[in-house]
Amino acid sequence: MLDKKDKLILDCLQRDASIPVADIADKVGLTVSPCWKRLKKLEEEGYITQRVALLDGDKLGLHLTAFVNIKTQNHSNDWFEAFVSEVRDFAEVVEFYRMAGEYDYMMKVLVKDMAAFDVFYKRLVNSVTGLSDVTSSFAMEKLKNTTYLPLD
Repeated sequence: MLDKKDKLILDCLQRDASIPVADIADKVGLTVSPCWKRLKKLEEEGYITQRVALLDGDKLGLHLTAFVNIKTQNHSNDWFEAFVSEVRDFAEVVEFYRMAGEYDYMMKVLVKDMAAFDVFYKRLVNSVTGLSDVTSSFAMEKLKNTTYLPLD
């Protein structure tokens, strides 16, 4: 169970993972050593899975965001494992989910433009057997994009 100080530490790191432990300790009302111990415990317990730099896709030329919904008739474990393994190798796929509802899977894909998406799409449908419906929607404008998780 997380206490208030643990949540404050996580809050600080979500805002800036490069913040020095001494600064976190100041913000949460601890000395450096206990703050560092809490931070290590949060990592060991899996609350912190990794620390990364968030990049600007537009500045990197990734201007097109597509949401790809997939239906399949094959739900065997062998097919599932092969499908997931294949999709994980696609660098363009930045999020990938097994869904409940009308579609079986959904992925968020970032690419340069429609031509790059077409190359991705052809690679996807030609490398995975058993896809019965692949439907794509394209984002026109990003209204909210955050990695910040609610801590309440």
